[in-house]
Amino acid sequence: MLPKAAEQIQQFPLMVSVLVFVAVVLLLEGVYLMWRAYRGPAATKVAQRLQALSAAADGSAQSSLLRQRMMSELPPLERLLLRLPRAHQLDRWILQAGLHWPVSTLLLGSLALGATILLAATSLLHQPLWTGMAAGAAAAVAPLAYVRHKRARRLIKLEQQLPDALDLMARALRAGHAFGAGLQMIGEEMAEPIAGEFRFVHDEVNFGVSLEQALANFSVRVPVTDVRYFVVAVLIQRDSGGNLTEVLANLSRLIRERLKLFRHVRVLSAEGRMSAWLLSLMPFAIALLMTVFNPTFMAPLWNDPMGVAIVRGMLLSMAFGVLMLRKIIRIRI
Repeated sequence: MLPKAAEQIQQFPLMVSVLVFVAVVLLLEGVYLMWRAYRGPAATKVAQRLQALSAAADGSAQSSLLRQRMMSELPPLERLLLRLPRAHQLDRWILQAGLHWPVSTLLLGSLALGATILLAATSLLHQPLWTGMAAGAAAAVAPLAYVRHKRARRLIKLEQQLPDALDLMARALRAGHAFGAGLQMIGEEMAEPIAGEFRFVHDEVNFGVSLEQALANFSVRVPVTDVRYFVVAVLIQRDSGGNLTEVLANLSRLIRERLKLFRHVRVLSAEGRMSAWLLSLMPFAIALLMTVFNPTFMAPLWNDPMGVAIVRGMLLSMAFGVLMLRKIIRIRI
């Protein structure tokens, strides 16, 4: 009996180890299933579609419920954001940029970055308060500028992809497919980001939204002039009749010619844009070089009150000049 009991005692730690291993595996499996349910590919896809629907909302009661649903991660902050008049527009900008950040994350990140730069400039670098406030404001605006940059690049890519999408739809209609099937073909065969936008239109129609409302939401999500032309052409054809295939082919050719003219104008205005960049950056480069190689010569410009006033005046005049140069070289087509 004694050896048997000793053998059982020796096997007890092994059983405990096996049970602990099984418990850890089950715990990890549960965590993975929970993450997949809330943050997995399927949940992310549904969240993106809900975000697209809420960003293209028309202000109805159902759209209001969708917006509250999209801004529900931090309920007190989301309720405060829903009271702001520009919160929904900022959410639309984030969607148009192809990002999936909540509005609260963007605003809190901007405030945190601005406060961090302000404290670092005033406490660590011992700069004046107005300098720290200027640096903090610039840092707080940086995330918003990034969203604006991403939005502009994505809209340009959408505009460049639109002629190919219209040609594909025209070929589908010429082959006898319905308009909804053409939308589905663009969503399946085209590249992003235009494929996702046409998939949203097709999904909205399948979910019971009228085609007119789905196309109107499409023009809101993608504020491009050529997209509005496409929506107007389709809606007019549905009301008055006509050859939609020919209309889409002509619209595609018109968009291509306009993009070709735009690129030609950019080539012709490249010299002016380069001159604007040189005139804007050269004073800062010269000031930096002179400060590095001859700091005593440049010291009165930073330390003397009159020198500081001259620097402020020069910065204001340069900002005005940059705005004027930008207006001159920016040619709209």
